[in-house]
Amino acid sequence: MTPEMTRAQALPTWSSALAVVAHPDDESFGLGAILDAFTEAGTTVAVLCLTRGEASTIQGVPGELTALRAAELASAARSLGVETTTLGDHPDGELSSIDQGVLAAEVAAAADGHGAQGLITFDPSGVSGHPDHVAATAASLEAADTLGLPVLGWTLPHAIAKQLEEELGVAFIGRHDAEIDIVLPVNRDRQRVASLAHASQAIPTSPLWRRLELLGDHEYLRWLRREDAPPPARRQATTSTVSRP
Repeated sequence: MTPEMTRAQALPTWSSALAVVAHPDDESFGLGAILDAFTEAGTTVAVLCLTRGEASTIQGVPGELTALRAAELASAARSLGVETTTLGDHPDGELSSIDQGVLAAEVAAAADGHGAQGLITFDPSGVSGHPDHVAATAASLEAADTLGLPVLGWTLPHAIAKQLEEELGVAFIGRHDAEIDIVLPVNRDRQRVASLAHASQAIPTSPLWRRLELLGDHEYLRWLRREDAPPPARRQATTSTVSRP
């Protein structure tokens, strides 16, 4: 671990934060230990999940997937100390086809309604490269520009992403040391409870478990929009025309 990485081992002292994710379980499988650390520090956390996860090809328990995953999200959020969850109704697997301005407006409304002092989301790579993750982060960044809010992005170290891909054949996108701003010591007890609440997805063969083993007692974050970022330029004339490639 480089000196640059050891300098930042604490989260910002926000009184309230909004986590923006694409699917039910992203808040636990990905952000769980981070959200737990925020709530333990006294931050009031809300989660905005943009889809209902109905397109998942994994179903570890019987039942209608949309209803199952909504209930799982609510249970997992309680385990993490999350105050409120909002479940969007965008089609799972198709976020990248939705106008980014529409998604950004939803994020901005949720952040404003929660009084969020910052946003938490995935790295712009999506970590796994999933297009829905990428779209959710892009919308978060546009909303943050509109509101003038800082954004933290969860990421993996490059070495861990590479090892996961070599061991499991699952693509992950990591960042090199110089790109990582916060190395956060974490306790994973509540994250594991929250992850298991997603019984339809947290199957024994899930890469989740190996990833947690490799990450150990640290999580890694990048500033996607810093707290001292200058006020954003006015974007009303262009927001509606922004589209993803």
